[in-house]
Amino acid sequence: MFVLGIDPGLSRCGYAVLEARSGRPRAVAIGVITTPPDAAVPVRLAELHREIRALLDELPPDVVAVERVFFQHNVRTAMSVGQASGLVMAEAAARGCAVVEYSPNQVKEAVTGSGSADKVQVQTMVQSLLGLAAPPRPADAADAAALALCHLAHAPLARAVEAAR
Repeated sequence: MFVLGIDPGLSRCGYAVLEARSGRPRAVAIGVITTPPDAAVPVRLAELHREIRALLDELPPDVVAVERVFFQHNVRTAMSVGQASGLVMAEAAARGCAVVEYSPNQVKEAVTGSGSADKVQVQTMVQSLLGLAAPPRPADAADAAALALCHLAHAPLARAVEAAR
């Protein structure tokens, strides 16, 4: 099973494709999609859409885990994160992928054991859990990997609940 974690953003959209296997999950791809900050928002969204489609074509996931958009003090940032998140979720759903959302606290809790962990703690635990030589950088890439790891941690319980219905 492949899980695609997405840390949505219009300037920097982190992504991580993990392969679930017995034992430790394997990182297949980790990175960041960027768009030119001086371009118009529709152009940036179109570029992000092209890149997301290419990623989904190259490494088709079974599940896409996206960070849930939450209140932010900067309205402009919240809007662009919401636009990027919606674009990713719509493209994944159109392809038949399951789409799940996790809050930042759920992700931190699943990966570090603390919902109040900082970026460095998340990066360090992602490195450890995936057996990487170095922490993923930038933080957006590590956050995307943490989202995929969060889903892998929650998936067995979700399957059990679904089977019990």
